[in-house]
Amino acid sequence: MKDLLKIREEINEIDGQIVSLWKKRMEICLDVAKYKKENNLPVLDENREKALLDRVGSLAGEDLDGYCRELYEKIMSISRDYQQVFLNREDIK
Repeated sequence: MKDLLKIREEINEIDGQIVSLWKKRMEICLDVAKYKKENNLPVLDENREKALLDRVGSLAGEDLDGYCRELYEKIMSISRDYQQVFLNREDIK
């Protein structure tokens, strides 16, 4: 059995990877926001979000489905907020 320090080191390494991927995801969210602005589309796309939740829930498997959906609901909420802040900036053309 691993000791707690070793387990926490593994978690820290994974957290670093998650943050790196999170930053990349948020950068891409700005690309989505730009596209939506140029095409006069709303930030919220309920059909897209439902499809994404179904996909990630399925990827997570039965035991983690609900938890994964909850995580992605929060991720999408933050992404929408980030897009909205970006879209409301005066300097965006």
